[in-house]
Amino acid sequence: MTAINHDLMTAAVLYEFGKPLVLEQVTVPIPGQGQILIKVIACGVCHSDLHAVDGDWATQPTLPLIPGHEVAGRVVACGPGVEGIDIGQLVGVAWMYSSCGRCEYCLAGMETICPVTEGTGYSKPGGYADYMVAVADFVAKLPDDVDPIAIAPILCAGVTTYRGLKRSGVAPGQWVAVVGIGGLGHVAVQYAVAMGMRVVAVDVDNDKLDLARSLGAEIVVNGRASNAITEVRKLAGGVHGVVVTAVATPAFEQALGMLRPAGVAVLIGLPGGHADEMRMSISTLVNGELSLRGSNVGTRIDLQEAVDFAVRGAVSATIRTVPLTEINGVLDEMRHGRIVGRVVIDMRSTL
Repeated sequence: MTAINHDLMTAAVLYEFGKPLVLEQVTVPIPGQGQILIKVIACGVCHSDLHAVDGDWATQPTLPLIPGHEVAGRVVACGPGVEGIDIGQLVGVAWMYSSCGRCEYCLAGMETICPVTEGTGYSKPGGYADYMVAVADFVAKLPDDVDPIAIAPILCAGVTTYRGLKRSGVAPGQWVAVVGIGGLGHVAVQYAVAMGMRVVAVDVDNDKLDLARSLGAEIVVNGRASNAITEVRKLAGGVHGVVVTAVATPAFEQALGMLRPAGVAVLIGLPGGHADEMRMSISTLVNGELSLRGSNVGTRIDLQEAVDFAVRGAVSATIRTVPLTEINGVLDEMRHGRIVGRVVIDMRSTL
């Protein structure tokens, strides 16, 4: 293992739910069996980070916690048993910190629902820090010339929406509605276009809809100005699939109504607290032979495929960079829905 020349690092630490993160000096972690130590260059800020900070999901993280799960950085040390990764390798760390690799779900390629999976920046310390530890087998190997800032959001927003679109079963040339053009949704539009789908973008913010149109959406619908279900069915005759990246309950409840018969609605966005419920018409589901599916982040294969789209220039996030010192302000912006695109922490500007 390569030695680190300093014992302390800067990290943003959560000590109490709903309270600001505390920027402080903490001990640099030491990689264990099968683990690597990464010098963090960039870490995207995801809405899931806000749920962790606010503690509004049913399963709460253990405190104190360093959030962050869209991490790009370079390997600076390897623990025992690490193979296939060299010191200096540029890697990406996603939400899925690890899974068991032995249960029926892992063996079936569904490691995202492994009962003992760990979450980066949730059940394990994440990337709001100078250094972090990751499991070598679960990181994405990145080309050396990739921009770490640009790739960071792909490691969550990218892989999550990519997998959701795959699970929709929408074929090239068919219509898909992306509901919610935020940090995930604006990336979902690009993946859908790159995969040959025709895209309807739905949101309540015209700026976000303008962004979706610029990224390839053929139709945009403002759900505040008109009835989203009526407009989607009128303009596209009902879509073959819907991917919901929004976190507002009405967005989930409208998804089935946007579908044509035999369509598939995929739920990705995760609301917190009491909003974590939805109503639906059973008769609509049955009579139209519709399907309702959940999609939870992405497997390691999904991650590498999603990264490949980005490396080839087919997908890119709209990004604003900030230093780690601004993280609490960014989270507050997110609480109030004021972020267009994605925010990435540039750890180099925090030094």
